[in-house]
Amino acid sequence: MTLLAPVETTRAVGRVNPVAKLGAAVILSLSLLLSIDWVSAGVALVLEAVLLAWAGLGWRAFWRRTLALWIAAPVSVVATSLYGQDSGGVLLRLGFITVTEGSVALALAIGLRILAVGIPGIVLFATTDPTDLADGLGQILRLPARFVLGALAGIRLVGLFVDDWRQLGLARRARGVADSGGFVGAVRRSAGMAFALLVLSVRRGSKLATAMEAKGFGSDLPRTWARPSTFGRAEWVLIGIGVVIAGVSIAVAVAAGTWSFVLA
Repeated sequence: MTLLAPVETTRAVGRVNPVAKLGAAVILSLSLLLSIDWVSAGVALVLEAVLLAWAGLGWRAFWRRTLALWIAAPVSVVATSLYGQDSGGVLLRLGFITVTEGSVALALAIGLRILAVGIPGIVLFATTDPTDLADGLGQILRLPARFVLGALAGIRLVGLFVDDWRQLGLARRARGVADSGGFVGAVRRSAGMAFALLVLSVRRGSKLATAMEAKGFGSDLPRTWARPSTFGRAEWVLIGIGVVIAGVSIAVAVAAGTWSFVLA
């Protein structure tokens, strides 16, 4: 199973309509982007962690899929602490680098926000089949079928990029040019492989677009759907949970006096 493949699960969240997952993720993200403070992000992250058991994503898959977030969050904390806007008392001074109480608080808020915004999106959509999402977007949100089907085709092709990159690497290795030239050679090979992948992607996309047009996917006429997409009680419960988490995190931050509306 690749990181792009959906996880099959029988847990409650895994059976919820993808449109509800999208709505809950958007609500949480917007609420956390209204202010940059560590309290609201920390509260939201704790509440999200409590609900992970019902997400249907095993711990091994969870760590694999969220690894990039666990790398990006500490890096952003260190960078913001060292180079963020100075305010408050000075904690550390190294030449032109100054670490203050304000920069550390800002760094903590940004690091927690990366996790609090990223983890729900990754976890919720790890159990989502792209076809189910397309069905929901077309039938529930009434988005244009041409846009939905084109996006679905694009998502399906993303998984092929990994295989294409691997095949390009194996082909270069078979020709004896995969391990020569040191670091500079590795950069040149990566650039060449990236360009080859771009050309291959453009050609494949053109062929797919022509095939879809030939099969009538570009028509503006109302379409029928093979699988009905329903929106019921479970979906409203998930959206309600997202609203509750967002509301509680904002309320706690306001009570603690750390809430600062970014648009004010």
